[in-house]
Amino acid sequence: MRKLVIDCATEACSVALIDDGELVAGEFALLGRGHAERLVPMISALPEKGRADEIAVDIGPGSFTGIRVGLAAARALGLAWSARVTGFESLSLVAAMALAEQPGRPVDVCMTGGHGEWFFQPFSADGSPLAPLSSLAPDVAASRTTAGLIAGSQAIALASRCPGAVALDIRPDARQADLLGDRAFCADPRPSYGRAPDARLPSAA
Repeated sequence: MRKLVIDCATEACSVALIDDGELVAGEFALLGRGHAERLVPMISALPEKGRADEIAVDIGPGSFTGIRVGLAAARALGLAWSARVTGFESLSLVAAMALAEQPGRPVDVCMTGGHGEWFFQPFSADGSPLAPLSSLAPDVAASRTTAGLIAGSQAIALASRCPGAVALDIRPDARQADLLGDRAFCADPRPSYGRAPDARLPSAA
């Protein structure tokens, strides 16, 4: 089965075409901004323009715009190709990538959040989440971390508060999506923003 993987939920943007567990082609870029303009050309540059039986997309947490861009592209292509669309979370992929580099130990994933907070989630040595995703102030995240291995875009910053911790400064990469187990993918993917929305409806008088 051929799978197209789309990952543009964070400052990174990447795509990959995977066939029966083998990477056919892919591209990764650290953009910061401009995911909407870059994503479709990246997909079009893949063999057969990325056409696949399944489309897996990063649902977040991360950038509001990046998450929506990725989901919209995945749903549109899934409809056009009659392909199944699944979702996975960015921190789960970062954990899997970290464990591929440093196997056999738990890992805490720490990624850039909003309003000065960090997205934080601990994972066991087999990649299973040990607690729900949280959006935390840096000091609180430092008090929560217990693993000696920290991965993600804020790994270096968090590790600097935790003497002896090893930091892996990595972002989710679609080309590594096959490191995820089947349980990491969900049907009917929906955005995972990682924190409550800033805008709220006015309360009734």
